[in-house]
Amino acid sequence: METKVMGVVGSGQMGSGIAQLAAVAGIEVWLVDTDSSALNMATKSISNSTQRFVSKAQLSHEAGKDAMNRLKCTQDLEELRDADVIVEAIVESEDAKKKLFLELDRIAKVSAILASNTSSISITRLASATSRPHQVIGMHFFNPPPVMKLVEIVRGADTSNDTFTKVKALAERFGKSVLCSQDFPGFIVNRILMPMINEAFFALYNGVAAKEDIDTGMKLGLNQKMGPLELADFIGLDVCLLIMKVLHSGLGDPKYSPCPLLVQYVDAGRLGRKRGIGVYSYGKEPEPVKSLARL
Repeated sequence: METKVMGVVGSGQMGSGIAQLAAVAGIEVWLVDTDSSALNMATKSISNSTQRFVSKAQLSHEAGKDAMNRLKCTQDLEELRDADVIVEAIVESEDAKKKLFLELDRIAKVSAILASNTSSISITRLASATSRPHQVIGMHFFNPPPVMKLVEIVRGADTSNDTFTKVKALAERFGKSVLCSQDFPGFIVNRILMPMINEAFFALYNGVAAKEDIDTGMKLGLNQKMGPLELADFIGLDVCLLIMKVLHSGLGDPKYSPCPLLVQYVDAGRLGRKRGIGVYSYGKEPEPVKSLARL
């Protein structure tokens, strides 16, 4: 069955980007957040992003207008009762996600699929909070979702073939390339990426080189668009630390132990671009995070 109505919980950069993809793809989408100001910011961000695609002739003016008309914002999870697929894009916390999935399981119609945009947390454990583990799946988008071409689909222990097929078709409807990971800590991309970022922090921590040289070396030597420390700031140092902790706990190997410098930066509130300072300074005062969903 084709997805006609979709819910997205969490209106941060990931959630708003996923909602934009759904709206452009012709799906009626409900974007949910507990913070009204976050929803207002998300609506503005989606409108601006859609207009950029229109200005580049990647989307017609009429299609952009129709997409915005399909977007609805709410603070009430109950509005998701008719959604065919619900994607959560809240803070990277297993407890928070389980609590949300428990509530969504109560609200969503029996046939609805519950998907998580988690970048590292076990889908099997998230599914255990519901009465429909066969309809729970990981749908990991990459930042920013409207631009990045990959969606990493993660099957939990009980995820059905039908759920996988429907979610794969949905991702392809968004114009994405799809890869499938089994439910291991960090999945595929972050299993490889986060240890690289962590090692860059160790190189900085141990005085191997200045941060600029570490990033320049990886950009010019490996043809990466961003160096690992720049990328960590872009992702959010708190998110990087959380994923490293998941890898360390789930795989039990000391090589995944978070670098003390990464821990120190997070303890100091140096979370990266979203706070105005991380490894690098972005010329503005750090702003408090108003909603967990905006992390």
